Amino acid sequence: MVLLVGGTGQLGGRIARELLSRGVKVRALCRSGSGFGALKRMGAEIVIGDLRDSASLSAACAGADMVITTANSVRRGGDDTVAAVDVAGTRALIDAASEANVDRFIYTSVWGADGESPVPFIRAKAGNEEHLKASGLGWTILAPNAFMESWPGTVVGAPAVAGREVVIVGEGLRRHAFIAEHDVAQFATAAVMNEAARNRHLPLGGPAAHSWLEVVKTYEEALGHPIAVRHVAPGEQVDGIPDVLLSLLAGYDAFDSEFDTSALAAEFGVQQTPLAAWVRASIAILRSRGPQV
Repeated sequence: MVLLVGGTGQLGGRIARELLSRGVKVRALCRSGSGFGALKRMGAEIVIGDLRDSASLSAACAGADMVITTANSVRRGGDDTVAAVDVAGTRALIDAASEANVDRFIYTSVWGADGESPVPFIRAKAGNEEHLKASGLGWTILAPNAFMESWPGTVVGAPAVAGREVVIVGEGLRRHAFIAEHDVAQFATAAVMNEAARNRHLPLGGPAAHSWLEVVKTYEEALGHPIAVRHVAPGEQVDGIPDVLLSLLAGYDAFDSEFDTSALAAEFGVQQTPLAAWVRASIAILRSRGPQV
């Protein structure tokens, strides 16, 4: 049985569907009132708890063979800070899993997690990786690069489809192996099902790297018209882009994150999604929703 933490989120929900469709028993840790109806309808066992409530974590881990977490503070607010959720909460979950003699813990980190990063979220991910490795648990660390949904989709796709200008942080020349959320879910599912993922750090990217200017061009080709682009300096505020994402965009303007995931994709049976295909599909979804007020 797999304990899934973060199942009400987009990535966690995808992982739940993939696991349940393969006959894997899933227990989902959900906060009260978090909208877990879809998980329940899919067949997941729901347990109420919170990363900030260590007693609920111990109860949730009891009897679990494996834990997988995608939970983080990025889309939260209020008391759900990096310190409370990404540091204290995640480490409490690791400790609870260890005390419950869970066989393996699958942690969703980020590519390039660095304990010296100026971004607290990235530092937290790096610290959690080390805490997990030292826990005595079997472990798998998924380290995806920037999601197509959160980066190209938010920065370029949403304003472009709405007819607004696109704002690029920096020159937009750095190349990044953006990855589709669907592909990350496929790797996560494969890690659950495949013992070859034990005690491995898996850097995950898309099938090719693209600069921000190439992302804009991909959208122009899909939309059939040019897109107005404005560049801003790293650190400058941009309406419609969350501060956490802005800080990450500023960081990613300083280096390339271009690497090859094809060998891992072949090993774990994951069909990687090209950016152009993802862009076409995402445009269709945005258009189906109609004008966003």
